[in-house]
Amino acid sequence: MVEDRYSQVFKLDWVRPTVVADGLAELQVRWPGMSIVLGETRSLAEEWTYRYLAAARAWATTEPAIAERIGGDPVAEVAPLEAVTQAPGPTTSEVRRWAVAVGIEVPDRGRLRPEIWRAWSDAHQQYVTERLN
Repeated sequence: MVEDRYSQVFKLDWVRPTVVADGLAELQVRWPGMSIVLGETRSLAEEWTYRYLAAARAWATTEPAIAERIGGDPVAEVAPLEAVTQAPGPTTSEVRRWAVAVGIEVPDRGRLRPEIWRAWSDAHQQYVTERLN
């Protein structure tokens, strides 16, 4: 999963574009079944990853052929997949708005510092627990 547009993958400050292109080509040759997915924003990348992992888990619990490949009965070994409605956790903008509302200084753009995420999590522990369960 790449959190950017394809053209931006080649615009790195410390790596020549040819090195990136060579690396991507080598990865595709070595693991041809692996897809490189481009999620233009972090939220799109997270959502795609969440859905991919949920689909993979659902497939692993229901696909009979998997039992032959890995030996054993995966349906009996894996707990049933709960209903998936949305990815857990708040967005960066939600945490940013909360932090500003409670008087924590945050930047207008970009990533939030880990201590801000921890403060939000501590203040919303019940919310986090409900979303994860």
